[in-house]
Amino acid sequence: MENNYTDMPVEEFRESGKKLIDWVADYLNEIEKYPPLSQVKPGEILKRIPENPPLKGEEIQKILNDVDKILIDGITHWNHPGFMAYFNSTSSGPGILAELLSAAINANGMLWKTSPAFTELEKAMMNWFRQMVGLPENYWGIIYDTASTSSMHAIASAREQLNLNIREKGMSGRTDLPKLRLYCSEHAHSSIEKGALTLGIGLDGVKKISVNEKYEMNSEELEEAIKSDISNNIKPFCVVATVGTTSTTSIDPVRKISEICNKYNLWLHIDAAYAGVTAMIPEMQRITDAWDEADSIVINPHKWMFTPMDLSIYFTRKPEILKRAFSLVPEYLKTQVDDEVENLMDYGIQLGRRFRSLKLWFIIRYFGVEGLATRIKHHIELAKEFANWIDEEKDFERMAPVPFSTVCFRFNPGNKSDEDLNQMNEKLLEEINSSGKIFLSHTKLNGKFVIRLTIGSIRHERRHIVEAWGLIKSLAEKIVL
Repeated sequence: MENNYTDMPVEEFRESGKKLIDWVADYLNEIEKYPPLSQVKPGEILKRIPENPPLKGEEIQKILNDVDKILIDGITHWNHPGFMAYFNSTSSGPGILAELLSAAINANGMLWKTSPAFTELEKAMMNWFRQMVGLPENYWGIIYDTASTSSMHAIASAREQLNLNIREKGMSGRTDLPKLRLYCSEHAHSSIEKGALTLGIGLDGVKKISVNEKYEMNSEELEEAIKSDISNNIKPFCVVATVGTTSTTSIDPVRKISEICNKYNLWLHIDAAYAGVTAMIPEMQRITDAWDEADSIVINPHKWMFTPMDLSIYFTRKPEILKRAFSLVPEYLKTQVDDEVENLMDYGIQLGRRFRSLKLWFIIRYFGVEGLATRIKHHIELAKEFANWIDEEKDFERMAPVPFSTVCFRFNPGNKSDEDLNQMNEKLLEEINSSGKIFLSHTKLNGKFVIRLTIGSIRHERRHIVEAWGLIKSLAEKIVL
């Protein structure tokens, strides 16, 4: 018998694929039978996996069976409607199908030549998405994996704009470089600091600006910090304004910040990773005030546009600076059409690039802009309703405004110190997440332990929010210090 040194036979693949699609369909249809937050202990899943790999191949059906036997208990189900922690990231049917197609095609879009449709579909999807969120035509877009990567490229572009020959000479060992300073609010995402770490700016090069009672950056303090740094021979080069901060989803005063950036010639980057998609809702377009003044903007469809992880969109008015910072073309990657096309490898640290734009193509076409906007608007309405329940309940306290779909609150039965309330709410959150019904996350605001509930799953219905509120209240009644 001739040995088989090729791939899975096509008929076996076809049969196995049908089984997998059936598994996925059943999983999504019956997902509420699982606890949204995995209840296993550390190391429990690892113990179920053999230490040694199989010497001989196994049937796909056995592998699928082991997903249920070995892995499923250790899955935290982000697609579960009881998942209301962090920011929701849920997969939709068309997005899942696009992910399958992307894997089947397996294109690497480093060059236009390595897959012309890859490059040109991404360009088209950036044009579509730009229109969806109301950005002008002078914004150029590219897809990265996450907002951390997008923001890092923004910081790198801001640094490159200084013309300090850092691309050629680096930063180490130089006495001719000033100390560089980046500014963001104290509620900016940690990825901003990670980007500064990666690029040699250092944590000491990040100046965090305090916030007001609505957790919005104090623009007056920002300008004072810039003036102080200039007087001390520190070089300001970038400001990050957030539209939808991680803890409270607050909105920094972008217009005031943009005026300051223009005054001092600083790069303005807007982190709208979570909230940016809401700009496609007509009555939410107020959040885009002064966006056309930004040098760069990041929005993540995988956070609140039902797109499977991962897909982050980066827009910039200055793609030539991004290219100047990262383009490096060895001989083996040169092609005869380089002068006629965009090679996406020139605009970032990655050479290999996944066909992520397929997910946008499928999702936008399947739901339509109106369908996406309607779903997101519904989530905002549900969050407002939940916030009203908090406001009306005497033993609960809302801890921040609700501009989008995240509600920050705490249990506050009165006559307790903040230290006692912190312990009570931490205990309450533990009870909520141990219930197997819903999964919430937390933050701290001015030293106060705060519970966060976020609505944004494509599977969220009003009944899920009603059930969550009922569970929270019933468990809170049992909390005693």
